Amino acid sequence: MPATKRRPHRNRAASRPARPFVLWREVLTAYAAPALTAGTAGVVTGRHDLTVAACTTIAGTSAVVALLVGAWLRHGGRPRRWTTVTPRAVLTAALVVATAGAAALLGWLAVLWLPVHTPLPATPWLERLRVDLPVSAALATTIVTLRWRGTVTAPLA
Repeated sequence: MPATKRRPHRNRAASRPARPFVLWREVLTAYAAPALTAGTAGVVTGRHDLTVAACTTIAGTSAVVALLVGAWLRHGGRPRRWTTVTPRAVLTAALVVATAGAAALLGWLAVLWLPVHTPLPATPWLERLRVDLPVSAALATTIVTLRWRGTVTAPLA
């Protein structure tokens, strides 16, 4: 039997460059992923309110937050220096706290303000905003920040 040369094992993921950060693709994914997962959960469990919320408040919030955070991180194609030198976990945690806090405040205000100032009655879907908005914002921020940070290299002093 002839001797065969063994090629050294290469890690394909490490040798392949990261896919570029494309904002419209991130926003589309931020909408589709929660819509499909939460929608499927609503269908499987028979919860019609969850199925409707999956395509409206859950996925919509995720897409809007992904758009805002992604655009802010890109900063016109030139990222801010502190966002590239701050450790990934610290940057992600700071942005998650900020976006989830803002979304929680928005949900709380919407639940209180909308029934009083509009013809919308206080309904169960309106109460869902208190949970749907901050959870969706936190998940979208985490994913977009980690994806963006994986495509950006830190500047060399």
